[in-house]
This record gives sequence, structure tokens and C-alpha cells, in this order.
Amino acid sequence: MIFASVGSMLPFERLVRAVDDWAHANPSQDVFIQIGDTEYEPKHAPFARMIPMTQYRQRLRDCDLFVAHVGMGSILQALEDRKQMLMLPRHQEWGEHTTDHQIHTAERFGYLPGLKVVDTVDDLHREMSALLDAPLMMGDAISNHADPGLIAGVRDFLNGARA
Repeated sequence: MIFASVGSMLPFERLVRAVDDWAHANPSQDVFIQIGDTEYEPKHAPFARMIPMTQYRQRLRDCDLFVAHVGMGSILQALEDRKQMLMLPRHQEWGEHTTDHQIHTAERFGYLPGLKVVDTVDDLHREMSALLDAPLMMGDAISNHADPGLIAGVRDFLNGARA
């Protein structure tokens, strides 16, 4: 199953249309798209504008491929659940975001095991099919809690600053 998400902040027409087009060309594949405020409504895949976090996390755990914008929350959740993630960054010049920080985030995190970045709809379509046939090698799951050593170091620093 493919779970696609645009996140909760902004619409992402290019991603929603691309995943819907792929679903049309691959009718035997289960696809669900969380579309947020995107104006376009998918015609070939079930969708919801927003879903409760518990349902979002369950869809992520159940999917074979997570397709999303390059949002830090999405990246961290994919790494926590050890789910391969195909990312399409939003572009400022196309009115998809107010800055190009998603491109920079993709450059910074796209090399991690289990994550792959594409920049075009054609590449997205090709990689969706390829990753279902030959999944990415995954790294270890990351924790959603800070390392105790980091917490102790910050605590010691703050206590020293108060002295």
C-alpha cells in the first residue's frame, strides 16, 4: 500500500496530481492520499483532506511506500517507523512554498538509508514503481526521545549557567 501525504500546512497540487495519475496507471495498487487544502481532488485513489494523527500513524505503519513533501515531521516519522520514503520537495518559484527550504532539507537528509528524493513528476512515477519492486535498504529506527546523555548535558549546562 502507498500512503501519500502533503502535510498539514500547505496544499501541494503537483504531488497530489502526480500520485493520483500514478494510481490511475497502476489500478492494482492500493493508494491513499492525504491532500490537506489542495484544490485538486484525486479521481483514482481514496483521499482525505486531514486525518487524525492515530490514523495517520497507522497508515504509515501499514504502508509499503510513503510518498510525501519534504517536511521534517514526515521524515522523522518515516525514520521512526523504518518506512521507505519518497520525497518531492516544494519549490518557491512555482508557488508551492514561501522559501526553498524543502530543497535544502532534501539535500541534507536525502542520503539517509530509506529516504529518496526526486524533483520531477516523471521521476516520482518511475521511483514509485521501482521502490515497490525493490525497496530501499533501511537503517535502524530512530527514537522519538532525546538521548539521555544529551538531556544530562543540557541539564548540566543550564545548571552551570544558573550558578
